[in-house]
Amino acid sequence: MRKGRWLGVYTGIVILYLFIPISVMILFGFNDPVGRFNFQWQGFTLEWYRRLFEIPDLTESLRNSLLAAAVATVVSTALGSMLALALTRYRFRARGPMNVFIFLPMATPEIVMGVSLLGLFVTLAVPRGALTVFIAHILFCLSYVVVTVKARTSGLGRDFEEAAQDLGADPWTTFWTVTFPMIFPGIMAASLLAAALSIDDYVITSFNAGAFQTFPLWVYGASRIGVPPQVNVMGTILFMFGVIAVVFSLLRASRAGAMPALVKKG
Repeated sequence: MRKGRWLGVYTGIVILYLFIPISVMILFGFNDPVGRFNFQWQGFTLEWYRRLFEIPDLTESLRNSLLAAAVATVVSTALGSMLALALTRYRFRARGPMNVFIFLPMATPEIVMGVSLLGLFVTLAVPRGALTVFIAHILFCLSYVVVTVKARTSGLGRDFEEAAQDLGADPWTTFWTVTFPMIFPGIMAASLLAAALSIDDYVITSFNAGAFQTFPLWVYGASRIGVPPQVNVMGTILFMFGVIAVVFSLLRASRAGAMPALVKKG
């Protein structure tokens, strides 16, 4: 009992440590600062929620970040999920080296990857802008998607798929009716991770953005003269969307996890 109690205390301290910065961000979205700096609590107000889109450059940078995140999430999730299935379900000559290469972008420092991508785009004479940001975000999100989906696919047997094929289902029908529902929790988790990484990235984006300004780039530039409270409000809204998506994913995963047990029981 004593060990369990200390483990609970330790877990609570760690969770508190993780959520203190987020709590400060949410709190200062309601602050009414005097001057340009939003660092000291001056009073409660809802004004910044009403004036959320008052700064055109900030609104445009948020729109650019959401667009880049959407493109990177969709493309990297589709490609990474198929690659994860190939690495776990099939054996081919380059399977071992491919598993190694998947981890290299995750182990490479972001500044090295940013400079490398910049050198590639300059060599190919590709003008920096939205396209280069999309390509860069897809590249560094792809590895995380593959690793996340592999964690789901590697633990799944092929009993249900073989049963569906024995009942006359073709490979395409088997995938969409059996395989995809079972691996969907992993795909959902990978897509959420890719979206978070894309919206959050600063280092790689700063090398390859050109005139395409994202939310982190704008916030960093504004930090030298004072970050407006709207940044805290936008961060709070993005955080709440993430919480809702995680809750939905957990509920979907719990239902998907219960399906095999129900089928086995029946």
